[in-house]
Amino acid sequence: MPKQDVCILCQQGSDRDLLILQRTPLVRIMLNRYPYTNGHLMVSPNRHLADLDALTDAEMPALFRAAALCREVLIRASSPDGFNIGINLGKAAGAGIEDHLHMHIVPRWNGDNNFMSVLADIRVLPEALLATYDRLLPLFAPPGEVA
Repeated sequence: MPKQDVCILCQQGSDRDLLILQRTPLVRIMLNRYPYTNGHLMVSPNRHLADLDALTDAEMPALFRAAALCREVLIRASSPDGFNIGINLGKAAGAGIEDHLHMHIVPRWNGDNNFMSVLADIRVLPEALLATYDRLLPLFAPPGEVA
């Protein structure tokens, strides 16, 4: 992942340009710009913090509720066979963004191409990021609202 001066999870701008699917007062949900599979989502606290211990009593459940919502949306949108859901803390654990805590929600299918990333640092994605964004965005809208 390219190194940036500004935290990608703190950037301001158009939600579409930043691939943000939902914002709440405490967390945001966005598409991963460098996904392992289609629909690879990230949930992060809005506050810039690096460790689980820094989460408030309100942020912790908000983070996990958002992850559960991501799973529900991805099941409805893509019918994956399973999920990898996790948090990488620190460079040694594989964190590409070390200074801002975030959770990955990665839909998985039996026989998907994940080995390509491991062997050749290549991603095989059958759908463009903005096409995925447009397909998922309405599913994150509150009931009765259009995103």
